[in-house]
Amino acid sequence: MNKSIITNLIAVGLVATGLAIETPFREPVLSTGLFALAGGVTNWLAIHMLFEKVPGLYGSGVISARFEDFKLGINKLVMDQFFSKENLDRFFTDMVTEDASHQLDFHQVIDETDLNPAFDGLVSVIMASSFGSMLGMFGGEGALTPLKDPFIGKMKDSLNEMAHSESFQNSVREKLTSSPVSQDIHQQIEHVVNSRLDELTPQMVKDIIQTMIREHLGWLVVWGGVFGGLIGLITSQLPI
Repeated sequence: MNKSIITNLIAVGLVATGLAIETPFREPVLSTGLFALAGGVTNWLAIHMLFEKVPGLYGSGVISARFEDFKLGINKLVMDQFFSKENLDRFFTDMVTEDASHQLDFHQVIDETDLNPAFDGLVSVIMASSFGSMLGMFGGEGALTPLKDPFIGKMKDSLNEMAHSESFQNSVREKLTSSPVSQDIHQQIEHVVNSRLDELTPQMVKDIIQTMIREHLGWLVVWGGVFGGLIGLITSQLPI
């Protein structure tokens, strides 16, 4: 059972308890449960809408709907930082003389690549969606800050996997071992990167991002239930 289900079940339990007991505890317990359930369910629905298209609800499914933007962002990141002309020049001296059976190592370059712009782009997409207004109740963009390190770690793992795949290695080596190495090497590698990115589908992009951040977003449901319950408890104590 995940955090969202546990939170909502506790809220349902408070509602059931409030309906079963007598005054003077009936109203505060019932109000606490109802407000907690409203906060938890609302935040759960907002998280669900971030990844899934819900008919009739505008702005839902933003991750899948904007997958082309994510692909363009990844392409720009890879070509501007990972495979920049400066990095390629540095690679040439060592790579062209490597034995054909030896894998070209890009780990150091990937580790030194600044992936903050990729995370900032993801945050911008989320904040521009209908989910952004919900985040405003929990600190706005600051609520997504704990996701930065897991996101960057997953991105570097994905880049390493792509850069060290057999097809990518063969493509780069073939170009590097040609004589002479042409000036359009940057365009050739960009073509390879684009070919790999074209294999991505909206579902794959959604699954990648969902795996990275959905576990952390579950805390929004927990805090929605907690704050909703507190508001309900306080409301029940106010004089009518």
